[in-house]
Amino acid sequence: MNPHEDGLKRPVTGSLVKVLIHSRDDRGMVLEEYASRCVRREEIHELVTTDQHDPTPGAVVDRVGFLGFVEIAAGGVIDRGDEVRADGHLIGTVLGFDACHFPNHYNVLIAVDKTATGPDLGLTPEMEVRFG
Repeated sequence: MNPHEDGLKRPVTGSLVKVLIHSRDDRGMVLEEYASRCVRREEIHELVTTDQHDPTPGAVVDRVGFLGFVEIAAGGVIDRGDEVRADGHLIGTVLGFDACHFPNHYNVLIAVDKTATGPDLGLTPEMEVRFG
């Protein structure tokens, strides 16, 4: 984040609506050029972990673990670098966004030390997810 451009914001919160259990080493997600995305109340977006940390627009992300889908509670802005927490526990930080399924949903890519899936982190439906 650029301290000369980014101001204070409220956290974006939501609830997990589906836990995902799979991972891939050949996913081919592509990082969008945008460092932030606005999200609306009741939108559903996919959470994806990766141990590939290159934030360059167009970077290909192959190693991924799928966490699940989150329903946004109130509109807000998710920024690259935001901490992502589930039930208060730190998962990682937002690396960026893949829009291969947009406008249905964004893939929110989360930088982690070791790629993980929903069950790896003990995620359950209705668990609170917080960005910020």
